[in-house]
Amino acid sequence: MDQDSTKGMGRAAEGSLFDHWIDAIEDGVRSRVRDFIEALLEEELSQALARPRYGRRQAGEAADGPIVAGVRNGHRERSLTGTFGKTRIAVPRARLTSEGGSTQEWRSASLRAYQRRTQAADALIASAYLSGTNTRRVRRALATVFGGPVGKDVVSRVWRKVKGDWDAWSKRPLAEEPIVRLILDGTVVRVRLDRQATSLSLLVALGVRADGQKVLLAIRNMGGESEAAWRALLDDLAARGLRTPDLLIVDGAPGLEKALAALWPAVPLQRCTVHKHRNLLAHAPERLHEEISNDYRDMIYAASRQEVEARRKAFLRKWRLKCRPVADSLEEAGDKLFTFTRFPPSQWKSIRTSNAIERLHEEFKRRIKTQTVLPCAGTAAMLFWALLASGQITMRKVDGWQTLSQSPTNQTIDLAA
Repeated sequence: MDQDSTKGMGRAAEGSLFDHWIDAIEDGVRSRVRDFIEALLEEELSQALARPRYGRRQAGEAADGPIVAGVRNGHRERSLTGTFGKTRIAVPRARLTSEGGSTQEWRSASLRAYQRRTQAADALIASAYLSGTNTRRVRRALATVFGGPVGKDVVSRVWRKVKGDWDAWSKRPLAEEPIVRLILDGTVVRVRLDRQATSLSLLVALGVRADGQKVLLAIRNMGGESEAAWRALLDDLAARGLRTPDLLIVDGAPGLEKALAALWPAVPLQRCTVHKHRNLLAHAPERLHEEISNDYRDMIYAASRQEVEARRKAFLRKWRLKCRPVADSLEEAGDKLFTFTRFPPSQWKSIRTSNAIERLHEEFKRRIKTQTVLPCAGTAAMLFWALLASGQITMRKVDGWQTLSQSPTNQTIDLAA
């Protein structure tokens, strides 16, 4: 009896957060949405008819005055779902008269024929799906936002609209894109193919414009990263008008390098230093990994071309004696591992690696982690593109973009060691 129950009563009066998803403010705003939409449509129709509702031409009105372009024809009820929830609105109807005397039904530009959801609602559904949420969770999460259940077919239809945008993006011309640098890399995803989980390669081409802005150019689902697979992607880029880039950055896959050599043999090529680092570690026992990494970083991140060259020679001399496969792996890369030294030092950070695409791969896989296996092969590439198109993933300019207009030198690393 002596206990103070004021706090408990306060909490009981306030209620749990999950007791009432839509409070009085939300309910009041949503109740006025109907009036706003109907007023918007009535105003649009009045402009199309060149007269307000119930307006008539006066007997003495000049011939060059407003012309009645048609007649109103009542209203029809329609349900509309938006971020404000689901509401029923009365859409005005009218018949418009053409110059030839024929009539046609008036169509609102704001509310398309058979439209049942606003574009913002579709974008919300697609964004929830792109955030790594499966269809069932999308429906459950958005039911309270829309004030009612979201059917599975609704989510599917929205996704088909995204597919239409994806098809148009995949075929867009590239002749006007001022691409000066091309970054190419692939990743593996699990998809459902013939009712079985199958691993497919997702080949990605990322371009860098003359102003330093990174832009996604192409994505392809392929069975692997063979020369033929990469050549198919590169031929598609060329067919869409992509001009020859000034620099190519790759992960070191043999098939990719062969495809590039056949198409652009004279373009400088930079092999990703991060991928080569992993290759070096794979050729040595684990107890030597830290020492190899330290020597490798001292070489790759040296301050000048001359210092890079000197540290490379020292690396080879040391590891030929200590672990020959490591030295052989470094020599295998040749001068392609050090192409970045031909460019201004301000660009070295962005040229040395294919990290620009690697970061996209990591973010993409993080988003699809909840789905484990994607429903089909076409979904993987489309989902990768949609994450960027929807703003879920953004890309910034490359480091050193201010000096992109400077031409590289002809000085290469001395491979004698």
